[in-house]
Amino acid sequence: MIPPGDKTASSSSSPKDRLSQVTNHISPLQNTSRKRRHKSADALPVDYSDILSQISTLQKFAVTPDPKHAGYSRQKAAGKLWVRERVNRLFDPGSVHEIGSVAGTVQWKKLAGIKEEPTHFIPSNNVQGFGALRKRKVVFTADDFSIRAGHADGALMQKTIYMENLAIELRLPIIKLVDGSSGGGSVTTIKTLGYSYIPGVPSFKEVAKQLELGIPNLGAVVGPAIGLGAARVVSCHFSVMAADIGSLFNAGPKVVANATFEEGLSFTDLGGPGMHCTNGTIDNLAPDEEGCFEQLRTVLSYLPNHGLALPPVINSEDRVERDCQNLRTIIPRKKERMYNPRTIIETVVDAGSWFEIGGLWGTTAITGLARLDGRPVGIISLNCEVNAGALDAAGSQKLTRHLKFLDTFNIPLVQFVDVPGYAIGTVAERTATMRHGVALGTTYFSTTMPVFSVVTRRAYGVAGGIMLDCRDPRMRIAWPSGEWGSLPLEGGLEVGHAAELKKIEKESGKEAREKRYKELDEEYRRLMNPVRTANAFGAEEIVDPALTRRITSAWVEHVYEVLLPIRLMDRANGKIKPTFY
Repeated sequence: MIPPGDKTASSSSSPKDRLSQVTNHISPLQNTSRKRRHKSADALPVDYSDILSQISTLQKFAVTPDPKHAGYSRQKAAGKLWVRERVNRLFDPGSVHEIGSVAGTVQWKKLAGIKEEPTHFIPSNNVQGFGALRKRKVVFTADDFSIRAGHADGALMQKTIYMENLAIELRLPIIKLVDGSSGGGSVTTIKTLGYSYIPGVPSFKEVAKQLELGIPNLGAVVGPAIGLGAARVVSCHFSVMAADIGSLFNAGPKVVANATFEEGLSFTDLGGPGMHCTNGTIDNLAPDEEGCFEQLRTVLSYLPNHGLALPPVINSEDRVERDCQNLRTIIPRKKERMYNPRTIIETVVDAGSWFEIGGLWGTTAITGLARLDGRPVGIISLNCEVNAGALDAAGSQKLTRHLKFLDTFNIPLVQFVDVPGYAIGTVAERTATMRHGVALGTTYFSTTMPVFSVVTRRAYGVAGGIMLDCRDPRMRIAWPSGEWGSLPLEGGLEVGHAAELKKIEKESGKEAREKRYKELDEEYRRLMNPVRTANAFGAEEIVDPALTRRITSAWVEHVYEVLLPIRLMDRANGKIKPTFY
């Protein structure tokens, strides 16, 4: 519409003129409302790119090794991986997401205004976060020995406690790579604080809770594990040490020299693999760091994320119906001969699934994990090749620990029983065999995971009794090679017929005594025919050893489909409360 009296507009004006007229009206308004402002040098960007740049710079500092740094050089010279190399090699590619990536000490350079940029960064000497082991999500902590030899630094302890709590809250397994004191202090802390302090053990409350909740807590010793670091890895459900670089001790050689006058000790002398992988402090030995990583992956594959979940089941290519005919002849007819008990285990379980735990200590007993038709099971066997299989103190301790491990993770137990009883003699008495044996007995009867027993040969005395009588009703089978009783026949005859044999020898001579002993031996061996025990229902069933895989697999299938779901409900309702320590 043309305003009245407007002489510039007419009906005869061209479209170009009208466009020019409109433009003249609008342009002045635009020019006044959009005056350009000249930014000063200290102005901050509107998109927070400066903050993101600072974070990026610090993260780059943290992940870039400095070959000139004394700690890094020392780490590489010792043949050890740097902490971030370890993390990248252990976890699935691309799965690591760090928490606390910029925690540490920063030197800042002041720029214009309130701007600043980091020029130097000492990160917290513990890398922590999320990762994946064969697609299993976990949380992890990994010590950086190249920074203050793993002693407490920056936000280390707060980070560690946070990760321990995160594992509980998210019900995720936690992996610990220990190389240093892993949170322990040093005397220089007194100078920093300005006073001495009464020590505490932060994070152990969380660790204890993880262990009881059945949240897998797995640790590897990939350097010297000292003080609190040693305690952290020993308190894991499973631990492994690298043979080439691992060691563990309460205090280092210099402290030991002042306290006990044992001078000149190396880390290996004080607490190397030869010490702690053979006394049960550390479960397993690996040749190197890569070997440790593989064992961590393997153990986790058998375990649930927490105690209210079933162990993970996989598809098995090993047929349940596979006959194990070699088991028919593996037990020698001559009772004094030994055999390899691991052959029985490896024959019965899924091919390639046997993973032994604690193979270098408590060697009268064998413990580990395996699968039957893809379902995880715990394995216990006695070792007739060591001390004739008689359970000593260390063997009892090893079995006790394994029973609690299985109970914590809802893993059913299949055990192969060939036990002549507890170890005897002065060494056995001196090492408190009966005390540890009774502790084993209480553990058998206080744990509640399902147990299936295969009596392969001997079952004598209290040791045999607690292993085979720990569940009601008993789930067990016996092989034709089975023999059992209060005492083995060898020695038992001497006790039971001592007066008779002594009288014969006195009246008729030694040859008459030996003849009578042979008669008694033959009589008892006929009476000890396992079929006679089955006649009296003392042995529920004597089976062809070749069928052992089929029988145990069928039992494990029923346990997973019927019994374990009920167990999980009972555990959630507080009816059963497994304890690991």
